[in-house]
Amino acid sequence: MPVELWLYFILTVMIVGSIACLEIKNILSSIITIGIVGLALSLAFLFLGAPDLALVQFVFEILCVIILIRAFAKRSVKLTALKRDIPETVIAVVILAGIFVLSIFALKELPSFGKPIVSVAERYLTKAGMETGSQNIVTSIILNYRVYDTLGELTVLFTAILGSMTILRKIGRKKRDAK
Repeated sequence: MPVELWLYFILTVMIVGSIACLEIKNILSSIITIGIVGLALSLAFLFLGAPDLALVQFVFEILCVIILIRAFAKRSVKLTALKRDIPETVIAVVILAGIFVLSIFALKELPSFGKPIVSVAERYLTKAGMETGSQNIVTSIILNYRVYDTLGELTVLFTAILGSMTILRKIGRKKRDAK
């Protein structure tokens, strides 16, 4: 199957998952559903040829789901039934359908799979050694050309790990203080 069909399928799963997350009454099921949407986004990044973004999204999504489950699992969160009018749901479905249609047009504009989107990759391969003085092209690209992107990815990972450790430590401290 062509990559475009897989991207349409993933986009459909993400939209259906988003609608399901809004409509599900159980908070744990909503957390799991939004985790599935995030993992689908990770797959979309992988199909679009961005494995670094896919990996960051995957790790971040897993950590966020763990943090949310950990935060809500022990608490007896009771959601009061909101009085929902049908128009709110209809508006949400119409907006998400519009996003889906616009995404189809955006995906049609992408070059075919395997062809580079930008021509900067050619420059990286031919001039990276001369411009940076590095013997390793991968190192020169990551540490010279894409240093802010790499710093941003590391910041996201560090923040996710720090948040999960904070929640886990707080729960552990409560148990120790209770003794």
